[in-house]
Amino acid sequence: MTTPRPCVAEAVRRFSHDVSLETRQRVVLARIRDCRTADLGGHIWRCDSCQHERIAYNSCRDRHCPGCQATQSRGWLEDRLDEVLPVPHFHVVFTLPGELRPIALGNQRAIYDLLFAASSKTLATIGRDPKHLGAKLGFFGILHTWGQSLAYHPHVHYVVPGGGISLDDSHWIPSRPRFLVSQRVLAVLFRNKFLDGLRQLVAKGDVDLPIDLRAPGRFGKLLRALGRKKWVVDLREPFSSPDRVLKYLARYTHRVAIANGRILSVDDAGVRFNARDYRTGKLNVIHLTGAEFVRRFALHVLPKRFVRLRYFGFLAHRNRKKNIDRCRTLIAARGHALKTSSPPTTEPAREESDPSTDAAAAVRDSPSCPRCCGPMISIAEIERPFRPSAELHRIRAPPSSFLRGARR
Repeated sequence: MTTPRPCVAEAVRRFSHDVSLETRQRVVLARIRDCRTADLGGHIWRCDSCQHERIAYNSCRDRHCPGCQATQSRGWLEDRLDEVLPVPHFHVVFTLPGELRPIALGNQRAIYDLLFAASSKTLATIGRDPKHLGAKLGFFGILHTWGQSLAYHPHVHYVVPGGGISLDDSHWIPSRPRFLVSQRVLAVLFRNKFLDGLRQLVAKGDVDLPIDLRAPGRFGKLLRALGRKKWVVDLREPFSSPDRVLKYLARYTHRVAIANGRILSVDDAGVRFNARDYRTGKLNVIHLTGAEFVRRFALHVLPKRFVRLRYFGFLAHRNRKKNIDRCRTLIAARGHALKTSSPPTTEPAREESDPSTDAAAAVRDSPSCPRCCGPMISIAEIERPFRPSAELHRIRAPPSSFLRGARR
């Protein structure tokens, strides 16, 4: 009998009771805990050839669950194959300064929306400026709130094709091969747009400031200090080929915080996992107590229905296919050879892979007998067991009367 691989779900089962969590976080962790267990029900499959039977339990399908997102990532990759333009693609990262992270943690939806708005408008504005490119850009971004150590670190990754449509829609304007726009100008404009937006949100009461910033003059002093600080915008070299764009992003589009493949052990001493130091490139092993691991993972639970993958410019959802076809025509008119790139492999990178996830997905999508490889059919459904009221109360929000009393 094989030993189960350590995973996030195992850490949640062991240690989530030791952590004080918000209602939304506890609901998400409860789904991850129950994923592919009898608590969610399942199906019994039987082989037509050798009559071998096996049980496949249902998945939770929560977007925070590392065990469920591998299949979603592969589906996203297949949908994007026809949308990559035959031009260089740049990688731009907008990072929120550390001084603003306490505000972001207490106002996640408002600050994350502002982070997207300020960064996307920065790219679009500088792209349209004749001093820089003078073209309408198209790009998409992915919100990340974590670093390799699971610390809270909100930032947005953008992938930007190297060029854009002219302002009069008549031709394609390419960027320089290894240069999109000025990194310094990006950082200054992003800083100004974000601080202006944050000031407006606070003035309207849409953002609750931490206690230490509610004293008169404290918030204004923080804004002035941040206005003088150099903000981090990382404009990286273009990907070597359009295929690499999708290969890179497929690992991150549907992942939150950490992949199961990075976890080395889960035991009474805590959780050990791999973390790469981006400054040195070395792979380190981090050891956290179980409660601290769960607390850090829960920091990255997103607000309900929050969209963390967004498209802008000519890649926006409205008329995206029409715009991409138009871009291909304009690029071809400039003499760019439209190359039919080979489909990128849909296998995740080694550190992102999770054999238990792949096996469960295979059983669910195209089941085959593990003994004779013959076809299997579903012969019975395992119903989800009734959850006792005490268990339901543990993950429910407190009654509204309790919340009204707390506000008083």
